[in-house]
Amino acid sequence: MPLRCVVLRLVRLFLVFLVAVEFLFPCASSRQALPERSSDSGLVLHEKRNSPLDLEVAGDLTELPFGSVRYIRREDLLKLPQISLMVTDDANFKGPTPVSGVLLEALSKRVSAKPQSDLIVAICSDKYRANYPRSYIAAHHPILVLTVNGKSPDEWSTHPDGLDFSMGPYLISHAKFTPAFKVLSHSDEPQIPWGVVRLEFRNEQKVLGAIAPRGPHARDPDVQNGYRVAQQNCFRCHNIGAEGGTKAGRPWLVLATWANAAPDHFIAYVRNPKAKNARAQMPGNPNYDDATLNALVAYFRTFSTDPKP
Repeated sequence: MPLRCVVLRLVRLFLVFLVAVEFLFPCASSRQALPERSSDSGLVLHEKRNSPLDLEVAGDLTELPFGSVRYIRREDLLKLPQISLMVTDDANFKGPTPVSGVLLEALSKRVSAKPQSDLIVAICSDKYRANYPRSYIAAHHPILVLTVNGKSPDEWSTHPDGLDFSMGPYLISHAKFTPAFKVLSHSDEPQIPWGVVRLEFRNEQKVLGAIAPRGPHARDPDVQNGYRVAQQNCFRCHNIGAEGGTKAGRPWLVLATWANAAPDHFIAYVRNPKAKNARAQMPGNPNYDDATLNALVAYFRTFSTDPKP
């Protein structure tokens, strides 16, 4: 074969090699940084916080590993469809107050991996937690409040109870709250947290399963009634492991110990905490009758390692 043909063939092979290398391993100068993930709605979930007003989201987020933490910027939340309403029965306000924001169910559809089975957990700066099962969301349509009286969080007033805390960066409210159920003397209560800094989209069965009653009496009617009350009331400030609020500083098993060893003290404290501790922050439950309080005792006793009969 003539030398010229050999050279041409080698040149062609070398060019083919260069094309293949560029295809398989594009040079660094031609690469572009991958954009932060956007949901199908175009809502960007940022990997880093940009402002104290960013909403932290976590849990079962769409297209992300479980437990991922992301941030939604306030300006992006304001671009979503807004609900405006006059709040008339929210204890966080002194009177009728105009607010606007985003429906929790609408936000869930945009960022949750499993919006039909998720429990939404609102976590506040003081470690209080409000839990929103699917049944609650369907009945009450809570909204994540972005403006109050047309003002942004840095202009919101402090809590009307005289607490020296701003109610921002987010709070949750309703147009009007009508109880959807009643268990003994406990009526369905509005979940209206303020100081919300994080929303978690979690599996409802798993989270509430952490406080499901245990042992041979778990299915007893009193125990089940106590479980239902504790889900909505006690779980906001008391935790069992990583689940539940930690504002109270007294875990679930401490409550179980009190209910088992000193049921009369437990009942008196739940009904009127300040009568037992003048510095107690826990709100009282004077409306709870004996049947409701005894159901709570029966429920918490299922967690005791040495339950009394």
